[in-house]
Amino acid sequence: MSDASTDRADRPAEVTDPLLWGLATAVADAHQADGEGVCVSPSCVGAAWPCVAWDSAQEGMRAARAATGDAPSGGPGGLRTDTSTGTVPAQRDQAVASAA
Repeated sequence: MSDASTDRADRPAEVTDPLLWGLATAVADAHQADGEGVCVSPSCVGAAWPCVAWDSAQEGMRAARAATGDAPSGGPGGLRTDTSTGTVPAQRDQAVASAA
């Protein structure tokens, strides 16, 4: 099971990106280990657990939270700033697209 639930009531207060949080927890929930240490997701086809998708989901959950000890900060137009890069999500997406 993932480290958190997708339920709004169970979402940690420090989550600044609820959409990313919800998607990441759904992926983590779908990529659980069976009794033999193999991922149960059909998309992993017998991969050892933790699989790449589960690891990525954990990273997504970390990214969806504000940095530990930091209060979420407002960026331009009231958008929350991504504490890992110092950008608002739209700027981060543009930077990623430019780098690709």
